[in-house]
Amino acid sequence: MTAQRIFALLGGWLPLAALAAPPVAMVQPVITDYYGTRVVDDYRWMEAPGSQPLLAWMRAQNDYTRSLLDAIPGRAALLKEIDAASNSTTQTGSLIRAGGRDFYLQTTPGQNTAKLYVRDETTGRARLLVNPDRFGARGTPEAINYFQPSQDGHYVAYGVSAGGSEAATMRVIDAASGKDMGVAVDRCWGDNDEFQPVWWLPDGKSFVYYRLQKLSPADPPTAFFLKSRVYLHHLGADADGGGDVAVFGYAVTSTVPVAPDQDAMVATVPGSPFAFGVLTENESSNVIDAIYISPLAAVAAGKPVWTKLAGKSDDISAFTARGARAYLLTYRDAPRFKVVAIDLAAPDLNHATVVVPQSQAVINALGVASDALYVQSTLDGMSRITRMPYGGTAGELSLPYAGTARDLATDPQSRGALFALESWIRPPVVYVYDARSGAVRNTGIQPPSSARTGGLESREVEAVSYDGTLIPLSIVMSSGTKLDGRNPTLLIGYGSYGYTMSPAFLARDLPWLRRGGIVAIAHVRGGGWLGEGWHEAGMKLTKLNTVFDMIACAQYLVDQGYTSPHYLGGSGTSAGGITIGGAIDWRPDLFAAAIDSHGMTDSLRAEFTPNGPPNVVEFGSVTTQPGFHGLYAMSPYVHVRDGVRYPAVLLETGANDPRVEPWEVAKMTARLQAANGGPNPILLSVSYDSGHGIGSTKSQENSEQADEETFLLWRFGMPGFQPEELKP
Repeated sequence: MTAQRIFALLGGWLPLAALAAPPVAMVQPVITDYYGTRVVDDYRWMEAPGSQPLLAWMRAQNDYTRSLLDAIPGRAALLKEIDAASNSTTQTGSLIRAGGRDFYLQTTPGQNTAKLYVRDETTGRARLLVNPDRFGARGTPEAINYFQPSQDGHYVAYGVSAGGSEAATMRVIDAASGKDMGVAVDRCWGDNDEFQPVWWLPDGKSFVYYRLQKLSPADPPTAFFLKSRVYLHHLGADADGGGDVAVFGYAVTSTVPVAPDQDAMVATVPGSPFAFGVLTENESSNVIDAIYISPLAAVAAGKPVWTKLAGKSDDISAFTARGARAYLLTYRDAPRFKVVAIDLAAPDLNHATVVVPQSQAVINALGVASDALYVQSTLDGMSRITRMPYGGTAGELSLPYAGTARDLATDPQSRGALFALESWIRPPVVYVYDARSGAVRNTGIQPPSSARTGGLESREVEAVSYDGTLIPLSIVMSSGTKLDGRNPTLLIGYGSYGYTMSPAFLARDLPWLRRGGIVAIAHVRGGGWLGEGWHEAGMKLTKLNTVFDMIACAQYLVDQGYTSPHYLGGSGTSAGGITIGGAIDWRPDLFAAAIDSHGMTDSLRAEFTPNGPPNVVEFGSVTTQPGFHGLYAMSPYVHVRDGVRYPAVLLETGANDPRVEPWEVAKMTARLQAANGGPNPILLSVSYDSGHGIGSTKSQENSEQADEETFLLWRFGMPGFQPEELKP
């Protein structure tokens, strides 16, 4: 075969070293009969724990991928541009107010990992509190997974994990002196976004914390996240938590029935005389099965008295309190959410007072300050913050510009609210609402960005899905972009857990945009763009809506001239693996390339992984016939068809991924490679010092994005990204 023929088939020149085919995976068919449906799995052998053949195959696959991507001439320059762009803007998140101090995670230009900072609200002075790098072995990245200051802001409990594993060890530091308090409790998982595992008691010297069970060698992998409990810890005693008393959770008390797969959490609110015992699913405080309350004094004594406040049918997704009055965010009879209030001294949800009724806006968060209740909502993707003084007239804060207000932070002991504001084309700024002056002002917590954002624009449009449903679609590009169908375009889709991909400034995308690229975000069903009803329309038996919505958004971009199938790439991460995997299953002709990053692609087998049981609530279970049919329909892996000309696909995984097992991505890779009826490459990239992407360093994230964009530009045939011509 001539070099010219190879060029025609592969869409670009390849170096001589890349001509060898990727290693072929062993085929050992396993047939499973699910309620009369026979499913053939050629690569079930990859699921064996510690499989040496799998490890060897994955390493060879990764070597092959690196031989291709590293040979593409434009990658090195692109990585430098992404590095520079990522260092143009400071990354700030997880804002918390306590005791006159603001706490937050921040990665400044030149830093590789997020560090914990504390800022005095009066003086505005900030200082470094915790640098996770000091905990790690040389060459192994460490990350702060969560932190929680005591109610007076004196101490901070935080969790640190290595290599993207998320297996955090909880520690405590004195916020004033920086002294480590000697606490080191393992198996304390969580994060500041969805599942805060640590909550302090009012004395400032004790706290309650979530902890996973200690497994024995005989326990199956699926037991990992089961039977969690909440323990009471006193500073100065039981540094490793060995003697701490369980106060809530699995088999702790007969008055609170807890299923093995329910996560247990106890939360406290400054100024409230009650503690809240919460049962959740999938380590998410947004999926609440039940809420119990106990007098706080009883919890502090290690002898709580729990009374049920709400059940699963009450559809509570968040709560807070002011004294003995609780505020609950619920989607019961309100798909876009409403806020109700009850008296905790005599709780009765049937007689709750509606504080914020449902409207067209989707309510996302609420916070209690000493002056008012603050409610954050979104309308058409743009944020609003409403201030509701106790006994006064509600009013909407005047935000500096339209965008996403995130990390709404309040303290019941102080006035006002803290929040970050950003948009698709505006870098974030951290603002504070001053309740005394009524002004919204820049706190200075977020340093000004040096990113050049002039000449960029964003559009909010709608695509028509297969059933006539209008799917919101965000498009970011350079102003004046010609809609001639020739623009390199990346369409991103997720669509699970009710998660919303809100407008956010992503500095790393600037090199792509400056090169004439377009970034589009499909707000598919299964996500939360339009509330809980939108979420429920893309889960379990309705999950294919997520896939078809992604396809509809891709077709819109083609029909409207933004791009064409030759220049279109699709991307999905984690549960977004279902989205992009399904999209190329159903419409392989619509994409030139696809990125499946840490993707859940074998939904029929995911249930049998450590993170499988917690996800049954979102995706279903093969232990029921309807559950099987839903999982079978959504599984990209089982719907790969022999002989189909698939687009080029880059699949990515992390060796330490605790959420999606690396073998799940490996199986999808092997199946696509075996079935592909065309010349487009199917590549597997493996990171050996990271996990699901949570806890990855800035340099790891930059390198991964450089790989993805290099891969796309190569497959689009863009100049500067085509390997040198083969010598005859």
